[in-house]
Amino acid sequence: MTDVRTALREAAERLAATSDTARLDAELLMAHALGVSRTELLLRHLHSGPPASFTSILDRRLAHEPIAYILGTQPFYGLDLEVSPAVLIPRGDSETLIEAARIARESCPPARILDLGTGSGALLLAALTLWPKAQGIGLERSGAAREVATRNAAANGLAARAEIRAGDWTQPDWTAGLGRFDLILANPPYVEEDADLAPSVRAHEPAEALFSGPLGLDDYRLLVPAMPGLLAPGGTALFEIGATQGGAVAALAQAAGLTAKVHPDLAGRPRCVEMA
Repeated sequence: MTDVRTALREAAERLAATSDTARLDAELLMAHALGVSRTELLLRHLHSGPPASFTSILDRRLAHEPIAYILGTQPFYGLDLEVSPAVLIPRGDSETLIEAARIARESCPPARILDLGTGSGALLLAALTLWPKAQGIGLERSGAAREVATRNAAANGLAARAEIRAGDWTQPDWTAGLGRFDLILANPPYVEEDADLAPSVRAHEPAEALFSGPLGLDDYRLLVPAMPGLLAPGGTALFEIGATQGGAVAALAQAAGLTAKVHPDLAGRPRCVEMA
């Protein structure tokens, strides 16, 4: 009878063609199938028999489904967030926005925070953990995504300070009733329509949260000009960008009368534009 150790080795060999983290993927999937943590798996279950459900979830990963969707969770800035195909999977690179915000607001903690296109709620909830006296709004046009973000706010004890609100910046007067904010965070769609994306992204993550016209700039052109009307005096806005978009987004900020500073991620790639 095959044991877990053997099943992991065989799964990693099969996953090597579709994943750069084949062994880790195999271990996470096996732990999920067993209903234990990865640590428990490695310490206590290597000689057990693999559960029948492992085969079906392995097949999903072999078909390029992101592991976060299979597991249903993704860590972000110390939070454990629910994710589904209704929302983009939060990436570690997006933590650049939170770190830039932390530094920018170090001497002046924000009282009101706005997250534009909140998705899973990752940016908003991470910011609210940094500033326990702040209140926040997560604006999101997708009803399914709003449900995920609402559950994440509750699961992380932030429901009382995070309002997940319907909103669509492609519509006229979308800023009406929002007020002004000390900190605005945004990870809008910014991928070019014909970009060469991994199958796990193009086939599985929500297109409406990824693509933004031929240059990936359409949503910035709508959002950035609205910043002066949404920022409180002395406020800060941080927009995630693609690696080649820093100059274009900074130019939009300057055209709107704002200063612009580009921040790199941990790999040194341009990752967000700070506006004030």
